Amino acid sequence: MRTYTTQEVADRIGVSKKTLLRWLREGKVSEPRRVKFDGPSYRIWSLLDLKAARRHKERFYMKGRGRKKQRE
Repeated sequence: MRTYTTQEVADRIGVSKKTLLRWLREGKVSEPRRVKFDGPSYRIWSLLDLKAARRHKERFYMKGRGRKKQRE
């Protein structure tokens, strides 16, 4: 079974890693399985986890919504 890192998932769905981590923290995307290696734990994303994150992006993340233009 293929697994992905958080950075790989972010790259594949087209958002920054910070955005993906914010979605996890806010509960917008389900937390993937974690594995512990000598202290720190790491998220191990499955293909189903990746697809769920992509669905969230397609439903709620509108392209081009960035900062408002400043008035001169």
